[in-house]
Amino acid sequence: MTTLTIDPATQDVTIYVNENAPGTVSPDNSVTLTNKSISLANNTITGTKAQFNTACSDADFATLAGTETLTNKTLTAPVLGTPASGNLSNCTADGTNLLGFLAIPQNSQSTAYTCVLADAGKHILHPSADTTARVFTIPANSSVAYPVGTALTFINQNGGGVITISITTDTMRVAVSGATGSRTLAANGIATAVKITATEWFISGSGLT
Repeated sequence: MTTLTIDPATQDVTIYVNENAPGTVSPDNSVTLTNKSISLANNTITGTKAQFNTACSDADFATLAGTETLTNKTLTAPVLGTPASGNLSNCTADGTNLLGFLAIPQNSQSTAYTCVLADAGKHILHPSADTTARVFTIPANSSVAYPVGTALTFINQNGGGVITISITTDTMRVAVSGATGSRTLAANGIATAVKITATEWFISGSGLT
């Protein structure tokens, strides 16, 4: 049986478990708890940051496990190691230029296709298995705002139908000649379009007419 008594004079609280009094808790004194669990759901722990820093050392948190969500936090000289996964699509290499790929990732398309923002820095492959002529379109800046400097590479594999590389309301200009408008890319051809202003692209390559 557990009973609780309160001294009216001192307001000390005494807890009896099986009629044995383990100790007295005073509201004005410190109490040392050993091997006790405190439910944060039912209790409030108050204190200043300095007090918590004094009470809890780095070693106290060294073995914490689990996942923490950090929102609007600044990490000072963090050692991140080699993360198993992560998306750095919004990170820059120098404060301005987006991080790129070590390779040129492939996006294979066997239908008419309009490029998307995720195609930046990739190559769009028209495979040899698709012998039908296709239209690959670079969307207008008003639709997909690729950063200036974005490169899109188009490859028409051996035996593939002719690709028409078109652009909507912006300008695509052929290097050297300066000609504008849609271009065709023959089988075994490769061409790269680079965005040089918000609404203008330069394109060049082999098998491009």
